[in-house]
Amino acid sequence: MTTTWRLRFELSDSPGALARVTVRLASADCNVLALHVIPVPGGVLDEIVVRAAPGVLPADLVEAVRSEGGKRVGITRADLRDLVDQPTAVLRAARMALTDPEQTADALRQVLAADSVTVGEAADGQVQLGEWAARRGWAPFTQVELTRAQALLDLVDAPRPSMRAVLSDDGAALVLRPGSDEDEDAVAALHSRCSMRTMFNRYHSGMRTVPRRWLHRLLNPPRGTTVLGQCGDQVVALGQLIHTGTPDCAEVSLLVEDAWQRRGVGSALLGALASGARAAGFTELVAWCLPSETALVRTAARAGLATTTRREDGLLRVSITPRVRALKTPEAVEVAEKTR
Repeated sequence: MTTTWRLRFELSDSPGALARVTVRLASADCNVLALHVIPVPGGVLDEIVVRAAPGVLPADLVEAVRSEGGKRVGITRADLRDLVDQPTAVLRAARMALTDPEQTADALRQVLAADSVTVGEAADGQVQLGEWAARRGWAPFTQVELTRAQALLDLVDAPRPSMRAVLSDDGAALVLRPGSDEDEDAVAALHSRCSMRTMFNRYHSGMRTVPRRWLHRLLNPPRGTTVLGQCGDQVVALGQLIHTGTPDCAEVSLLVEDAWQRRGVGSALLGALASGARAAGFTELVAWCLPSETALVRTAARAGLATTTRREDGLLRVSITPRVRALKTPEAVEVAEKTR
């Protein structure tokens, strides 16, 4: 199976240096798909995208570049869908953010080729762009890239995405927003209004109410985020996105009050979580369901998210791809059901 990689490196300013790198990569059975020259203070950085033959490792590519004088070599996986010229990529990202401000973080991630873009103060290894903190481990950000990203923010002028209004299928207005410690009573009340079946499907145990000591972790999960669905003064749904031990994978879970089920609330909540997952650099969302429970598969299909399923450890493992869009039709739901 071939793999596509993006490499960024410095070369000496001598005739034929870049050509020698491409020849060396070709001799390693690699096909160069794209080339970019990035201006930096005192010179330029070269970036190439290559499709490597089976058996060619990232270390082999790095060594090939270094053998021809390449310095500060960084490498990361590349997505063939993103192989467009930089102006086109920026325009597409701007259109995404202008059409839906909730996608601003994902647009920034694409413009910066970042590993993740999240709301908050920048930590070690991150850079600050307004309300956003961006991280890229495979290569440092260049000033050109940061200026381009700031220009995108200036164009969009988007505030911190703390709230989002949605409508249920029958026209009821809800707000999707982050949870906080102030929501403990409202989330406890949400659980008390849920049926035993709904609680069992979510927690896989026969409890009637959620223990009080759980509320803080539900609203402030370690390595994750919580989004609430609120109508009036009542919280009617709760969704969580939790980082797993796998870098590109996060676990997702939903709880929707019985009276609000099958009204599009779950699909709106899952769509919001998937948007945040894309911006954070996740390529897979995983949920664990009872073998007979298919509601999440239907919910993902209605949200336009592709799924695959398999039985594992007595449960149904639902894998959701946050980027790939499926058709939002009854036929899509039926196809998703047949993957069980």
